[in-house]
Amino acid sequence: MSPYARFITNHPLANVSFAVILLLGVLGYLGMPREQDPEINFNWLVVNTVLPGAAAEDVEKKVTDPLEEAIRTLPDIRFVSSTSRDNSSIILVRFREVSERQFDKHVTDLRRLVQNKYNSDLPDDAKEPDVQEITTSNGFPTAMVLLTGPANDERLRRTARQIQDDIERLPGVDRVLATGQNDPELRVEFSPHEAASRGLTAVQIADAVRAWFRDTFAGRARVGEDDWLVRVIGQQADADYLGRLTVLSPSLGSPVPLSALATVETARARASSLASSNGQPAVILAVTKKSKVNTLNLVSDINRYIAEREAALKPGGFSLLLFDDQTVPTKQAIGVMETNALIGLL
Repeated sequence: MSPYARFITNHPLANVSFAVILLLGVLGYLGMPREQDPEINFNWLVVNTVLPGAAAEDVEKKVTDPLEEAIRTLPDIRFVSSTSRDNSSIILVRFREVSERQFDKHVTDLRRLVQNKYNSDLPDDAKEPDVQEITTSNGFPTAMVLLTGPANDERLRRTARQIQDDIERLPGVDRVLATGQNDPELRVEFSPHEAASRGLTAVQIADAVRAWFRDTFAGRARVGEDDWLVRVIGQQADADYLGRLTVLSPSLGSPVPLSALATVETARARASSLASSNGQPAVILAVTKKSKVNTLNLVSDINRYIAEREAALKPGGFSLLLFDDQTVPTKQAIGVMETNALIGLL
């Protein structure tokens, strides 16, 4: 009798083998990622840095070049490309195919180099660089949350900001991007007549505001055995404070308060995009997840948060809902797989 014939006629051995295969299948199913698409890490990182009010040439010289110089010292880099625009610098870094552990180390080293370069060489008014990995997880939103309110005012903005912060603290959330949100700003509208009467131009006024209205590193102070960094705070979200800053008038030879040259007020920045739902102003919050995070569990946590927060928002005329749920096609795909598995088992 052949070994195959002996195996299939040995019922206890066949039953044990079937049970082992079935157990391995169940364990594999339980440990399987709940994803519609496979997790792919492209070994890409993006470094975004904002330098407000700077021309593209200044961004290239003061931000992009120093950061590129530091990044290129890392090993296993396949290429580095950059784009410098007015006010912003974007650097794309791609590493060679390395192990996941080695790539994580490169990411940590890159963040450290960028942070050190920001602290030591970048201009004082540059914003802190934002370093992001590009994967299939954070490349597309996992869920979209819609907040609607009675008016497009400060209450809507503050509520959206609070909800954004709350969702970002949920386990597995990578980031939350807001659309349709008008952030506050200090607006300076100068009077050409008042400026001309004092021999000032718009460029001189802008340069004076830029020079005064910023935080400045003022050196070190030794207290006992400790060295302390001294930083002078010049930025305040106060229109009256900004209006009291002075501009030197060439014709008068004396400083002139900014409030005598321009109207300084607290306003709201123009949103790059607007959102509305059923005629009501809205803010859209796009939620992306971290790598290897269960999509079903994450969306379940978001739904639980929405249910808890909705009750507190209703009295103020606000509404919060999940309007783009990526778990629907995922659940459908898992259902098809389960049906096929049961048919195959039978």
